Amino acid sequence: MFITFEGPEGSGKTTQIQLLTRYLQDQGYSVIATREPGGTPIGDQIRACLHDVANTAMLPAAELLLYSASRAQLVGELIRPALSVGKIILCDRYADSTLAYQGYGRGLNLADLHQITRFATGGLQPDLTLLLDVDVEAGLARRQRGGQEMNRLDRETVAFHQRVRQGYFHLAQADPARWVVINADRPPQLVQAEIQQVVRGRIQK
Repeated sequence: MFITFEGPEGSGKTTQIQLLTRYLQDQGYSVIATREPGGTPIGDQIRACLHDVANTAMLPAAELLLYSASRAQLVGELIRPALSVGKIILCDRYADSTLAYQGYGRGLNLADLHQITRFATGGLQPDLTLLLDVDVEAGLARRQRGGQEMNRLDRETVAFHQRVRQGYFHLAQADPARWVVINADRPPQLVQAEIQQVVRGRIQK
């Protein structure tokens, strides 16, 4: 099973993936947790370039292609081989981030993004996508309070991040069978309890 976590900055995806990984492992499942961009040695090098705050001149098209390159490497090197032997993959962001950030956020053509994404992933889609939703300004403030490094995209305008959040809502509404929206503006243990309930229901089908 391939499960992805999406959401605005500061929505707690990393924390929730860590908690879910431990829970599923305790239930006897073989789990791999990974992230985008990155997740492989090549992908991590691309991540460093994408997130470097010095790269203010990066064009939206270049940004898109770099994310897609990292994704292609992750799918081919890690995700498909793991799925083929029955592992559960938990991924911190995936192709929907490109649609939300480069599509709705940057304004790139969504049809082009879908085509590039299909090429990069070979058409691989998640079985379940959890959208951890939080107010944009609250999420950004949470990241700053937590002392987390603010990368190049974190430093975009609030208006940009609001477009991204609305983009996520559009994506979730268009494919309700795959997406589940989780209110992430709650204590982490309550968020995790709901995530576990959703995941148990999908695994047992």
